[in-house]
Amino acid sequence: MQLRRLIAITLLLVFVSACKDVKPNEDSNVQPVVVKKEKVEFGFSEKHYEFKRDTIRKGDTFGIILDRNHIGYPKIFQIAEKAKDTFDIARKLQVGKPYTLLFPKENLSDSIKKPSAFIYQQSLEDYVVIDFKDSIQTYKGKKPIRYVEKTATGVIKNSISETLEEKGLSYKLAYILADDIYAWTIDFSRLQPGDRFKVIYTDKYINDSIYTGVHDVKAAYFEHKGDSLYAFEFVTDSIKGIRDYFNEEAKNMRRAFLKSPVKFGRVSSRYNLKRRIAYYGYKIRPHKGTDFAAPIGTPIMATANGTVIESTRRGGNGKYVKIRHNDTYTTQYLHMSKQAVKKGQFVKQGDVIGYVGMTGNTGGPHVCYRFWKNGRQVDPFKQKLPQAEPIGDSLKVKYLEHIKPIKKRLDDIFFLDAEPKEKVNTITEDQSIQ
Repeated sequence: MQLRRLIAITLLLVFVSACKDVKPNEDSNVQPVVVKKEKVEFGFSEKHYEFKRDTIRKGDTFGIILDRNHIGYPKIFQIAEKAKDTFDIARKLQVGKPYTLLFPKENLSDSIKKPSAFIYQQSLEDYVVIDFKDSIQTYKGKKPIRYVEKTATGVIKNSISETLEEKGLSYKLAYILADDIYAWTIDFSRLQPGDRFKVIYTDKYINDSIYTGVHDVKAAYFEHKGDSLYAFEFVTDSIKGIRDYFNEEAKNMRRAFLKSPVKFGRVSSRYNLKRRIAYYGYKIRPHKGTDFAAPIGTPIMATANGTVIESTRRGGNGKYVKIRHNDTYTTQYLHMSKQAVKKGQFVKQGDVIGYVGMTGNTGGPHVCYRFWKNGRQVDPFKQKLPQAEPIGDSLKVKYLEHIKPIKKRLDDIFFLDAEPKEKVNTITEDQSIQ
């Protein structure tokens, strides 16, 4: 009896040992199935279409492009006529813009390959599809957008741009911090070693693969000269799309006016009522503006929110734009190469309203910035400019509740010498930042 039990146990152990040595799929012809993800772009699958990509070249027209791809002119005319209510393809193609022709794979064996759709990319995001496979259809689309929220910290050694570069961060962060958020509270040319900052910001991606840079800064914290300066982005007017930065007490971080209508321009001539010019025999020729020298084509920005009351060309002023900001203040921007706004248009602080040029009486490329207060031209650098509009009482409670969790997140970020960490939270595609 004991001998039988011993034999049974031995056989069981041999069986278990043999099972352990057998590996899954060993000596088997069964292979794991790899499912290849179907690639879809512009709403069309590469499984069904061959994509031929190119760019608009000098001399190209919609007709020429289709003609060299074996589409006859009667058909081209029919397509263009049908499409023009949605997109005037005959007039709006721009040199350098990419386009794609789609060739159905079911017809690739034909001796003459003909496309069935033309896709024109107006920008990295926007495109126009003209589909003429069966009936002619024209529609506009947008590539999927993804916003990835990130955090970063930095300790200043020499400059903020150098600190960001060392960490591999976008230089645009420096622009936003210096020009949009802390322009009126921190002189970034006088940062001190040991000053430090934290930011919560979003990076923008198109089609998950194309990085287009920093989208915006949601919140920031800066330690400078012993002061702790918080800043939180908040929408104050959803209809006009006005966003501002406020501190933890709901006070606006900026003034009503920018210091300069151009970035990186230098003051080449100040407001001077007793200016003498050699060209005019050193006679007194009052200069009631402030000149900012900058290369031709440099964008000129509105220094404050307001309504365009003039966008024209006149005499020595050349091409110019004039903006009424309220009953007290008006500004004017002279010698533009071209204007970017029209009379009656509402503009926000920082919007591009034109470009530096040399129209009118000018000896070099610059913008002459003129500033009126109560109907009298004054020196903007000698004015005690008002703060930008504060948050209304009705929004203040909402704002203070809005920033509570954001401030906590800022406070919980440690200053690190390592690379910035990417936040796990990703904002879904096609979702705008609020």
